[in-house]
Amino acid sequence: MTTTASRTARSPRSAPRFRPPRWLRILLPAVLILAWLAVFGLGGRAFGEVGKVAVNDASEHLPASAEATQVQDLEKKFRDGNAIPATIVFTKATTLTPDDLRTLTGLVAGLAGEAGVASDRIPGGTPRLLPSQDGRAATAFIPVQPNDPGRGVKVAETVTHVRAQLAGQSPAGVVVNVTGPAGLSADISGAFSGLDGLLLAVALAVVLLILVIVYRSPLLPLMVLGTSLMALTGAMALVVALAKAGMLLLSGQTQGILMILVIGAATDYSLLYVSRYREELALHESTWAATWAALRGSFEPVSASAGTVIAAVLCLTLSDLNANKALGPVAAIGIGFAYVASLTLLPALLYWAGRVAYWPGKSVVERATTAAESGPAESRPRGLWHRVSRLVSARPRTVWAGSLVVLLALGAGAAAFKADGVPSSDFVVGHSDARDGQAALAAHFPAGAGEPAVVVAPADRKDGVVRLLSHERGVSTVRQAGTAVDGLVMLEATLSDAPESAAAEETVKRLRADIGASGWHGDVLVGGPTAVALDTNETTIRDRNLIIPVVLAVILVILMLLLRSLVAPVLLVGTVVASFAAALGVSAFVFNGLFHFPGADASVPLFGFVFLVALGVDYNIFLMSRVREESLRHGTHEGILRGLRATGGVITSAGVVLAATFAALGVLPVLFLAQISFIVAFGVLLDTVLVRSLLVPALCYDLGERTWWPARGRAGA
Repeated sequence: MTTTASRTARSPRSAPRFRPPRWLRILLPAVLILAWLAVFGLGGRAFGEVGKVAVNDASEHLPASAEATQVQDLEKKFRDGNAIPATIVFTKATTLTPDDLRTLTGLVAGLAGEAGVASDRIPGGTPRLLPSQDGRAATAFIPVQPNDPGRGVKVAETVTHVRAQLAGQSPAGVVVNVTGPAGLSADISGAFSGLDGLLLAVALAVVLLILVIVYRSPLLPLMVLGTSLMALTGAMALVVALAKAGMLLLSGQTQGILMILVIGAATDYSLLYVSRYREELALHESTWAATWAALRGSFEPVSASAGTVIAAVLCLTLSDLNANKALGPVAAIGIGFAYVASLTLLPALLYWAGRVAYWPGKSVVERATTAAESGPAESRPRGLWHRVSRLVSARPRTVWAGSLVVLLALGAGAAAFKADGVPSSDFVVGHSDARDGQAALAAHFPAGAGEPAVVVAPADRKDGVVRLLSHERGVSTVRQAGTAVDGLVMLEATLSDAPESAAAEETVKRLRADIGASGWHGDVLVGGPTAVALDTNETTIRDRNLIIPVVLAVILVILMLLLRSLVAPVLLVGTVVASFAAALGVSAFVFNGLFHFPGADASVPLFGFVFLVALGVDYNIFLMSRVREESLRHGTHEGILRGLRATGGVITSAGVVLAATFAALGVLPVLFLAQISFIVAFGVLLDTVLVRSLLVPALCYDLGERTWWPARGRAGA
């Protein structure tokens, strides 16, 4: 049998520096658990308030300096408020009869009295029915009151009610669609409805299943999941409070990313601690000594990992888009709670549970005794990670070269990734009443009907601006909306093409260029839905070109400080970038060839890069911090092999869990989230299986002591 003294002697680095009195060892974990239960109580209420503070209107995400934003602010002067227009489209396979038109006219007129309809902003007080020239369609426009939590009025509820009422009372054979900005907003809100319950349930169920398979224990997975859930509720409480105070913008997709990021990160950090705690339980008789040693061993890698992700996501605050800018602090808050929970709540729970946490598996004491009786770990050539380490040490150059060839081959398709933006009507995957309405409008009316370009100009230049708009080949009609206000007029230009099509965006670009050439730049402004989409896309591309290099630089500096080296950080960042390119290449094939997506929002590569690079570096930090720890005692070559064997199982488990949690985003019928979920999930698996397991260890093994350059001695000591 292995004595307590011999077990302790085998791990002098983990011995606790102090031993507090027994009452404190009991009280401190209890206080931590009770504190987190209080956080859980506060955060639980926040989930029910997310819908009240979330903003899913794309125009709200633009910076104040954008031309479309300036027009949107000026529109309020002419429209007597900020009502959101809804376009109702009636279509029939045959010509609408006079009886059909009379019935539809009465239905549309009756909408003026419905709750949520801003009837006081309808010209004449009654919506008008406008038949199409082919006689097979008719349309009407109604203003919808914006979301007002104080009065309980929501755009989605108003549109849903209007759709149901019109569908139930329309003549036989007439199809009704409600589109326009209000219809699109309702469809997006519907896609995010049930987000809290569905996404959380799927993510937690997947994580629980994986943890039960990995640990074969009923108690340990519940502790890890409980830690993740506590971290999420704490983060949600703070984020909702900040959103209520107007300090940040919260959208449905930001909420979804926050939930997945917190669950995934908290589980990852928890698994690293669980693995280290299991090691220390085999070396210490006292659970307090094992807890303290596990905390000391986990603190640096978990802190560096969390710090890297927080620094990376905070780079999003450099964005000009309000949604992207807000995601930075929201994600940082989530990672912060995940970090604190994994190093406070989980250690407290495991301290109280001790070795029982791993029941009914073979106890760590039995495992340690068996290991001691059979000799050093190095002499027992068994297990997957021992075989992997032997492969790395036997053929390091072949391993890293082969791994790099695989990444480059997969990354060759990255150029085919289409990220030039998609129309808002394609935001929802699957059925969308607003998208069907847009198609019906395009088939029977000028494609831009219902969502015209909005031009605000000085009243004394109205005639010249009207002539310019009328001669533009992409404009069907031009009309003045209302009377002049404060020396300005507002013109509505119906475009020939669908509002958010590439052709419509080109029309807006030409209009702005012609206005500038006429010397009216800054005085005559072009806005509207097409301009919002155009400005959003162009701003996102500028953000992407700025933020990606900044993220790389920040991560590189953090790794240099952590590893006390210049060579190792450059290698780690380079491998993760290659992994991202490979994930993008595979995603291009899947999105274009299998799912036939219409493209991707310009922000998809940016978010995919930030999350994948930051989270991919996480696993390299877990590996290399352990490698450095082992190399200080055993030399670089042996330290690499020991670090790979020690972290192989836990990092693989963490990678599978994180990939599964991001994949859970795919249950929501939202194109952006579906694409982000695949890119990050596939990329994390690629990082876990190939980059961290083979490429990085083989590269470092081939370089040997040069890995830690310019420091001299083992591991840059």
